[in-house]
Amino acid sequence: MSTDTAATPSTDDTSLGEPTTPPRGPVTSASYSITVRLTADGDPASIGRIATAVGSAGGAVTAIDVVDSRSDGLTVDVTCSAADAAHSEEMVDALRAVPGVRVRKVSDRTFLLHLGGKLEVASRVPLKTRDDLSMAYTPGVARVCLALADNPDDVRRLTIKGNTVAVVTDGSAVLGLGDIGPGAAMPVMEGKAVLFKRFADIDAWPICLDTQDVDEIVRTVELIAPGFGGINLEDIAAPRCFEIEARLREKLDIPVFHDDQHGTAIVALAAMRNALRVVDKQLEDVKIVVAGGGAAGTAIVHLMLKAGARHVLVWDREGILSPDDERLSPAKLDLAQRTNPECVRGELPDALDGADVFIGVSAANVLPVEALARMAPKAVVFPMANPTPEVDPVRARQHAAVVASGRSDLPNQINNVLAFPGMFRGLLDARAREISDGMLLAAAEAIASVVKDDQLNANYIIPSVFDPAVTQAVAAAVADQARQEPGATAPVTEDGDLVG
Repeated sequence: MSTDTAATPSTDDTSLGEPTTPPRGPVTSASYSITVRLTADGDPASIGRIATAVGSAGGAVTAIDVVDSRSDGLTVDVTCSAADAAHSEEMVDALRAVPGVRVRKVSDRTFLLHLGGKLEVASRVPLKTRDDLSMAYTPGVARVCLALADNPDDVRRLTIKGNTVAVVTDGSAVLGLGDIGPGAAMPVMEGKAVLFKRFADIDAWPICLDTQDVDEIVRTVELIAPGFGGINLEDIAAPRCFEIEARLREKLDIPVFHDDQHGTAIVALAAMRNALRVVDKQLEDVKIVVAGGGAAGTAIVHLMLKAGARHVLVWDREGILSPDDERLSPAKLDLAQRTNPECVRGELPDALDGADVFIGVSAANVLPVEALARMAPKAVVFPMANPTPEVDPVRARQHAAVVASGRSDLPNQINNVLAFPGMFRGLLDARAREISDGMLLAAAEAIASVVKDDQLNANYIIPSVFDPAVTQAVAAAVADQARQEPGATAPVTEDGDLVG
């Protein structure tokens, strides 16, 4: 899945503004969990020695299951979590060193989960009798086909098109992995499709294209579009992604959404709105610094300007983006012209002088934590780079009033899954033909509104991805906004049927 967020393991349970001490030892994750099948001798203390060995290697035992018990010993499955692949091997070596224990097999639980892929096709109608078959397929299906030939607008209502999204990638900018190609990107696209189903009951299909040519990608998506109610572009490198999205939006009569851009922007804006409520500042008054002028950074800046922000600086590898910098690409020059009319120059710490908000969607460790001291009092800091953020979110709390990141092990996880399922649910429900800035803003407001006044605090500015109210709120807000915008949706009657 695509989120411009971070996932570097760490822990923090401190309160607002207090200095923190980095955690000791590796922090384990289910993404590096293994199951080790081993045999142990008949000593009753064997199980204790096994658990101690994993713990001494810094691992976390999550289950010990006895597979077989005999008078001369046990066969045991030990499931444990590690911090990374090398740490997993250290735990296995520790188990091999336990007296009376023999390691027989090691299984990586993440790879086991992906065996055979994560998706399947299931029929929504029964096929138990001859009558079922004659209606679902030939000869009855011909009547439906002819009706759709006479009235193509009914395809959304009488086929899966009305609830189906294509997740399209060329594998050129897979989150945290880069240009790994379409085949290697497939597990991520499958995961995205699973999230669509889990959170919004939308049927999504991974479409991995073996080309990075803009014309070929645009034409391919144009050709497959009749079978889908929406297009979700995913993990396509900038600046190519900008042109692909723009051309597809112009050509297609279904919504086209680039999650790396717009999903990230929606969730970042929602989190920032609530963070500013915590520190009692107004969006139009604060100085915002965005690290990263790529797809996510550009979309974040665009949406925040639309929301009312007036003071924004963008930093990238060229330094603070300035309109008088001849080195800038056309996309970055446009970004500089929209954000830095005074032609301010400098590096990232210079941009932070007096800043109220820092949002990072750039690269790992580009900002020393000490530079955050240059920000204004009650600063808001969102380091969101993946897999390692721009600055350590734990240490950032020494200087900031509110900190959010993409990490699931810290408060305030900024995750695109808060946005895209509800976004597409609303678009499909409204039979939207396009996506507007108004719909993106409506989605951000809806996410922010899920956190009520009596819940809001520095450690809770954004709802959980598992809160069912999020998708419902976003879908309702987006659908309502779409229906209010002339020409944004297919015309329907009060009963939901298409007009004409």
